[in-house]
Amino acid sequence: MPTVEGQPVRSGAADDPAWRIRRTEADLNRLAETESIFALSNGWIGWRGTLDEGEPYGMPGTYLSGFHEQRKLDYPEDGYAFPQRSDTVISAPNAALVRLWVGDEQLDVRTGTLRHHERVLDLRGGVVERHTEWISPAGHGVRVRSTRLVSLSRHPIAAVRYEVEPLDGPVELRICADLQANERVPERSDDPRAASVITDPLTAEYRRGVGTDGVLVHRTEHSRQRVAVAVTHHVDAPDLFATDTDLTPDRLRVAVTGTLHPGERVRVTKFAAYDWTSVDGTPAPELADLVAEAARAARAEGFDGLLADQRAALDVAWQTADVLLDGDPELQQAVRFAVFHLLQAGRPDVDRTIPAKGLTGNGYDGHVLWDTEGYVLPVLTYLAPAMVRSALRWRHAHLPEARERAAELRLTGATFPWRTIGGRECSGYWPAGTAGMHVNADVADAVLRYVAATGDQEFLAGAGLDLLVETARLWHGFGHHGADGGFHLAGVTGPDEYTALVDDNVFTNLMARRNLRGAADAAQRYPDAAARLGVTPEEVAGWRSAADAMAVPYDHERGVHQQSAGFTDLPEWDFAGTGEDDYPLLLHFPYLELYRRQVVKQADLVLAMQRFPGDFTAEEKARNFAYYEARTVRDSSLSASAQAVLAAELGHLDLAYDYFAETVLQDLADLGDKTGDGLHLASLAGAWLAVVQGFGGMRDDRGVLAFAPRLPARITRLAFSLRWYGHRLRVTLTPDGARYDLPDADSDAVVELDHCGERLRVTPAEPVTRPLPAVPDPGPEPTVPPGLRPARR
Repeated sequence: MPTVEGQPVRSGAADDPAWRIRRTEADLNRLAETESIFALSNGWIGWRGTLDEGEPYGMPGTYLSGFHEQRKLDYPEDGYAFPQRSDTVISAPNAALVRLWVGDEQLDVRTGTLRHHERVLDLRGGVVERHTEWISPAGHGVRVRSTRLVSLSRHPIAAVRYEVEPLDGPVELRICADLQANERVPERSDDPRAASVITDPLTAEYRRGVGTDGVLVHRTEHSRQRVAVAVTHHVDAPDLFATDTDLTPDRLRVAVTGTLHPGERVRVTKFAAYDWTSVDGTPAPELADLVAEAARAARAEGFDGLLADQRAALDVAWQTADVLLDGDPELQQAVRFAVFHLLQAGRPDVDRTIPAKGLTGNGYDGHVLWDTEGYVLPVLTYLAPAMVRSALRWRHAHLPEARERAAELRLTGATFPWRTIGGRECSGYWPAGTAGMHVNADVADAVLRYVAATGDQEFLAGAGLDLLVETARLWHGFGHHGADGGFHLAGVTGPDEYTALVDDNVFTNLMARRNLRGAADAAQRYPDAAARLGVTPEEVAGWRSAADAMAVPYDHERGVHQQSAGFTDLPEWDFAGTGEDDYPLLLHFPYLELYRRQVVKQADLVLAMQRFPGDFTAEEKARNFAYYEARTVRDSSLSASAQAVLAAELGHLDLAYDYFAETVLQDLADLGDKTGDGLHLASLAGAWLAVVQGFGGMRDDRGVLAFAPRLPARITRLAFSLRWYGHRLRVTLTPDGARYDLPDADSDAVVELDHCGERLRVTPAEPVTRPLPAVPDPGPEPTVPPGLRPARR
């Protein structure tokens, strides 16, 4: 666990543990986990938090948004429309490496004496700092300090500063600042969710070196992409130190050698610039020139200038994004960690989306899943809406592939892939993925939420309308009107991947209904743009008719909604006969057994109640929650946040707080033993949702921003902000009440909101305070499967 020392300091001082994630031991068994936690990104470049020397490592990786190779998918028995190729994230050349030899011995934390070793992720500064004191096996001691950043303000730029001092007597040093392509990446075969590893995916295409500057350009064979990385160095060393450069197809090395005496220091600062394009795009020499110029410009600004820009960018971001949580220092630190990684996952100025692991690891092959629109974008809509616009424009750019996939599947409109990097379906046939049609409604939902929170009508009239129309066409053609008068969606898989190929999954149906109505409203608002897409009044009427008749299965005998039609009639899972080591079930039981029983991998009907709170009565929510709690095993990190939100709404505040702790500590505590593959961005986003929707009681499904706060006993103050139509609304909760204010808005700004049914008008001059509502008596805490209750705080 990360060190947490004392109460959080509100000043944001450099030594405040609430802003710093610290590792103080070289735990060789947890290297991959630490590399994910200490990963730095700017939505374009991702550097995993490997040691500067590159070894030992858990899973090295340097990732660029959208940069990948393709691999063939093999099936024991092929079938029509089975995807034949898959995108797989690959590591770009690594410019973070700085290796050190003391005498003839390379610094390695596994050898010699490690007198001190500390690494810190600074959430305010956006850097990883390292401080090591190492005595070589021969008895020569050095002190090493390094600082690493991936620039938030300059998307092609990353940099590292590496300093060495002698501990006692003089030492002979050799510092090698490397740019390395085709690093060896270990392959895992013990988990089907692990990434596929392609050996030596990059072919050298162009290289050059002049002094301490150099460029490597490589290409991929199948995805036909070209990547260029330039480095330039600033060396500050005693006069007698020598510098030389070695250049090979896969490595550029700048070596600094000499003898360092007590009181002296050598500092090597490396500035790197990354870019990639298709091989049919910018030629290799021209791409090399572009990155070389970007690297030189970064060097001209200087490392201290980059540090200042990084802090300034984060100061602006944290004004809105920070969450204050008094009463639990560990979770205060954890929620800031979660938000930090969300802030660095996307970009506002380049149309790129956010993979499930961001750029922190190669888990899920680096694919974009529904996690992005389902969890991450709903948070960034209120913290960094420009990133959401960019991510949705990326979806729009891949509408042609989605239309092609729909036609291949004999469907109308557009069908977005379950897993992808380059826009085409990359998931081999799998009922839980291929039939996961809700991804299309998730995209539409993200469009509607973004427009509702920002008022960006220009986006809605263009890319937004295109996305809404094509997904509405999918649902209208996919569903059918039944003899019962309802509109039904047959053969789908909802969020619960332990229940596949079902009819009328409630989550999917409600999301599709929102999609259809949103498309109809947008088409009528912008008739000329809709006409360009061939939308007719008859088509709009058909969307509305389908939405109004959408089936929502309900079990009248048990008094609960059915997750999907007939779900409550399935045989129960034998929880008494399931051992503690049998989880996650997907690694110990065949899917055929899981599909035919009442066992829920992750919140599904509960997630539907979170997304559509106005579609369920309070009594229905309580009965549904209790029923599905007893059958949900949380074999997915996506689950706990939705359960936290509903538990809080129903008054089970201790349970809600425990679920919140589980989702926010998913990676810092490596609760699922999967953090080494990359961070669970959806779980980190879920932590913010648990705070804001759960304890803040924020709802946005009825066209108005509404709050019904619930403050857990452990928390003495909870404060968060969100952006609404360009204004920053700050919400502060204490046992004395809820305060709503606009701390930095123009004098004429107004935000209207709902507090527990009362309409409020908030202006900069008139903050509003209201008492917290009485928490309803929820009755006994719902039962969960044996041994699966979240840990009590």
